[in-house]
Amino acid sequence: MLDVAAKAAKAIPFDTDHLDRLLADAGIDVLIVTSKHNIQYLFGGYRFFFFDYMDAIGVSRYLPILVYRRGKPEDASYIGYRMEAFEQELGRFWTPTVQTSTSTSMDAAQLAVEHIKRLGKGVRRIGVEVSFMPSDAAAVLQDGLEGYTFVDAQFPLERLRARKTPHELKLLRESSDHVVAAMLETFGRCAPGMSKSEIVESLRRNEVNRGLTFEYCLITAGTSQNRAPSDQRVKAGDIISIDSGGNYHGYIGDLCRMGILGEPDAELEDLLGFIEEVQQLARKPIKSGTRGGEIFTVAEARIDHSPHKPYIEFLAHGMGLVSHEAPRLTSTGPVPYNAYDAERPLEAGMVVSIETTMKHPTRGFIKLEDTVAVTDRGYEGFGDRGRGWNRAGGGA
Repeated sequence: MLDVAAKAAKAIPFDTDHLDRLLADAGIDVLIVTSKHNIQYLFGGYRFFFFDYMDAIGVSRYLPILVYRRGKPEDASYIGYRMEAFEQELGRFWTPTVQTSTSTSMDAAQLAVEHIKRLGKGVRRIGVEVSFMPSDAAAVLQDGLEGYTFVDAQFPLERLRARKTPHELKLLRESSDHVVAAMLETFGRCAPGMSKSEIVESLRRNEVNRGLTFEYCLITAGTSQNRAPSDQRVKAGDIISIDSGGNYHGYIGDLCRMGILGEPDAELEDLLGFIEEVQQLARKPIKSGTRGGEIFTVAEARIDHSPHKPYIEFLAHGMGLVSHEAPRLTSTGPVPYNAYDAERPLEAGMVVSIETTMKHPTRGFIKLEDTVAVTDRGYEGFGDRGRGWNRAGGGA
């Protein structure tokens, strides 16, 4: 008969050796995971349906906790909400210990304290997800584990997710394909007189009909640079940018495509053509082993020699369960973090969002955003349709 450790290891859906090395590098003895995206990753796709949309309930909130001891998966424990007992009956959790009895975040934290104390000697440094730990639960941990040192575990968890598995790549490919298909159908249904909010609602329905969870849509129309849904109404000749994130089983499809209510003139064709040129140039260096920052080097070299430089922006960032995750390629983008991967080689399985944005002073907001996976030999673009001017109102 297999012992408990062997049973646990056989069912674990991630590379424990990889996680253990990352935790050792960070000096973490025990990991406390509390974010829904990392819980999903560490349980091979699990998301508790009852709190998939919102965490708040009553006077507290849902707080799932996975306690993982470095090098000893047999000591792992999952602490869940009381209704997750149904999920336990269905065999969703690989951890040898499962406690589905909590009602508040403080209940969950207290059970985590008790479990860690039972682990005995050798546990001094505890990794927590600082950005995903409510203050009431943090206070319970600090009071109950006095003398232990708490450190932020965000970085090792992000590195664990950096290289996507074939299954994750499949989900990201499908997510991107569905988002673009929803955009093209939405463009086809646009008509003069519709408001930006109505166009966004049409996109939402189109994404949901394709199995996506609609997250957001940034939209511009005409020469306006305002990207919020609003009562602004589109008219004949307007250009429309749709930049949307749709979630497919937790994985984000985030792309931008352009539409027009009419026919583009020569200048609009040239402007979008330049953006497409930058997008394609940025892809060329992508393959396993290439320095991550090379994506920026080639794109920015082209922009620097263009008359559009004063009003164009280029960005590349990692994608997966989280928007703007590893690989981290720049420290000057809209989401602040250290450019950890700029001087490191790209790895097969990493996924990068590439976006070129033009805020033209007279023609409006023009943008393409693509999702590109790193492979051993090069790259694969996901959702690579609708890259030109999509004629709105006449089918796309």
